[in-house]
Amino acid sequence: MATSSSIAVRELPLFPLPEVVLFPGRPLPLHIFEFRYRMMMNTILNSDRRFGVLMWDPVNRQAASVGCCAEVLQHQRLPDDRMKIWTLGQQRFRVLEYVREKPYYVGLVEWIEDQPTERDLRSKATEVEALLRDVVRLSAKLMDREIELPEDIPSLPTELSYWVAGNLYGVATEQQALLEMQDTAVRLDREAEILTTTRNHLAARTVLKDTFTP
Repeated sequence: MATSSSIAVRELPLFPLPEVVLFPGRPLPLHIFEFRYRMMMNTILNSDRRFGVLMWDPVNRQAASVGCCAEVLQHQRLPDDRMKIWTLGQQRFRVLEYVREKPYYVGLVEWIEDQPTERDLRSKATEVEALLRDVVRLSAKLMDREIELPEDIPSLPTELSYWVAGNLYGVATEQQALLEMQDTAVRLDREAEILTTTRNHLAARTVLKDTFTP
């Protein structure tokens, strides 16, 4: 009789990307030009159109052990067999072992999810969204331009935590830590800390701007 863990394990082609962390529900457009990854995409398009995205650390020359599965939604073939592909993040996974490294990585992976909780996280999600809106408002004021948040921001705590994490820019290491967390409450708490720090920094800059702008 198969165990639940064996059911959740599969082989997955892997695509290491420098400083890129994909989250469930987030889009990822890619331009495929390396021969080995063109081979990988041709194989994927003839199967279930899924592959794993892993953050690649160029300094240590190694991939993260936790990544996110991407599903190809659309693709366009360009001259020289290059491709543009549009993908969407699906389940997170952990690499158990590498089955093959050439011509591209293939890993044996297990799917991971957040642990169930009895806490009502709606108030924490509301707090994080309010902080996000403060950051956007202050950023718009500093840049003297309108910045609109999309209307379809997720309201469910777990999905919101992925959305916020996926929209943090220039902090790939922090994003990777958020991706690896398996507790929605802990992820939302950390995002609240990041957004609070950002909001306070922007608020201070706004005061300076208002003070010295004639």
